[in-house]
Amino acid sequence: MIRCQHLQWGPSGQPLTPPLDLQLPSGSLTGLIGSNGCGKSSLLKVIAGLQRPLHGRLELGVPRLGGVAYLVQQQALDRQFPISLQSLVSAGFWRSPLNRRQRQARLQQVLSDWGLLDLQRQPLQALSGGELQRALLARLSLTDARVLLLDEPEAALDDHGQALLWQHIQRWQAEGRTQLLVSHDLGSLGRRLDNALQVSRSGCRFAPIRQLIGQRPPLEQVA
Repeated sequence: MIRCQHLQWGPSGQPLTPPLDLQLPSGSLTGLIGSNGCGKSSLLKVIAGLQRPLHGRLELGVPRLGGVAYLVQQQALDRQFPISLQSLVSAGFWRSPLNRRQRQARLQQVLSDWGLLDLQRQPLQALSGGELQRALLARLSLTDARVLLLDEPEAALDDHGQALLWQHIQRWQAEGRTQLLVSHDLGSLGRRLDNALQVSRSGCRFAPIRQLIGQRPPLEQVA
């Protein structure tokens, strides 16, 4: 569960939106949409505990350490850092109770799920954008977090990669995980999601996504 009460975020003294009041139940799948620079990624960082809110309260139904997983955008990574794809993905075992043998078996399964078995020894700088994105998603797959914050998860993925992504999103939803997903692909979201939060400088709106993308009458502004 994610609950925002009069929440504002952004640079110091410069909130990006009017106060947000929102409650997302456990197991929900919600799109986060809006123009570039409106504060979508910043909101995810606030929920993840990477940034402090300017005002208001934020409550999570899980502990932040181990309970929340955040998929960063690729530009946040140093592609020259000398680690392999396998090492990057294995970081998803942080706080995992599995023993070494269990971790190895789980790692190989996840690499297979994302089509990365043949690339696990490759350094980050040798990966294509789509391969790196699948590696980041595979790392997320290794966590036991109940809240998943996905910042443009479809970035750089080809059709096959996007099919894998949505298979996992549906699986995570079936497991009861709460997901908040930033995307600019409104057509894809409209086909797959029920609800979305639209973020803008004039206010935030939570409603069925088809209303937000103009297929139905306007909705009430809720924040």
